[in-house]
Amino acid sequence: MHYVLLMYGEEAKGETPTQMPAERAAEWATFWQEQPLKSVLHSWGALMPTAVARTMRVDEPPTPVVTDGPFAETKEQLGGFIIVECDSMDEALEFAAQVPCGPHGSIEVRALSDLG
Repeated sequence: MHYVLLMYGEEAKGETPTQMPAERAAEWATFWQEQPLKSVLHSWGALMPTAVARTMRVDEPPTPVVTDGPFAETKEQLGGFIIVECDSMDEALEFAAQVPCGPHGSIEVRALSDLG
């Protein structure tokens, strides 16, 4: 089964993948080189800051309406993702526990639906 690890951090504190200080970037480099579950890694990506994001909704009649950024009132923003293939949620959580998100970040682990 595939699982997505959604990585959250505070953009204002430089805690997302595209804004991290050099020492945190070094932690990530080490993680990618040394993590023991390398065979489960399927895909990954870092997201640009929310300041350059756009949200689209479709009104009635079907007319796209685009606004600047996500407007969720949250302390943390989605900064990146990793998709892994694991036998169980426990294995996906084991992988997530090794991700260097720092003391202020969080990781949401969710199974991907087979609908796609």
